[in-house]
Amino acid sequence: MKYFTLIVLFVLFSCGYKEDILLPKSDVTVVADVQDHSPIYIFFRTKDKDTLAEVNRKNSIISTNWILNIDKRLPLRLVVPQVIKLQQKKREEKAHKNEKAENYYSYADSIGKNLAFIPFTNVYYKMKKPTAAVIYFNKNNEVLIENAIVKKEKVKEVLIQILSREQANDFSFGFHRNLSFGSYLQNKIFIESLHLDFKSKEEFIY
Repeated sequence: MKYFTLIVLFVLFSCGYKEDILLPKSDVTVVADVQDHSPIYIFFRTKDKDTLAEVNRKNSIISTNWILNIDKRLPLRLVVPQVIKLQQKKREEKAHKNEKAENYYSYADSIGKNLAFIPFTNVYYKMKKPTAAVIYFNKNNEVLIENAIVKKEKVKEVLIQILSREQANDFSFGFHRNLSFGSYLQNKIFIESLHLDFKSKEEFIY
């Protein structure tokens, strides 16, 4: 899919009018192609002074890979509860369950000029503050490790030192609840680029 089609991506016609989703962007492709998939859309909406996240999953099929196309402007506090509901529905499905089916977020690859994807099948979201150690992305999109701000270019070095400790790879990731989904996805791609092994699959939004 060429990039010019991704500037305002996913023109979806429903109820007689078109709707647009602004996807996050990155210069890295994590996954280039997903076969046998169903699209799910989470739209950015406003009502009076409120921002709303509106889900459209009418074309989703449980047994397929799910691709979530989420507007980058939405804050995590609105997006993640909807994602939790979708994950729960798929995990609890028995009749048409496909163990090989994955869940992906979509984004625009600004270098490859393609649609790209990042998996989140095994992530378990928690809308609360963790009790254990966490690598936290705050509202200013800074990285805090053990409550100290660490420059992104130094994150891997610091984490390698921490991971040398016993059970240190039990670290979870935390994100400020008002961080935009666009910033969150860029941070997810950044974490992926570190190529470090973490036991915990939990992510905390608070």
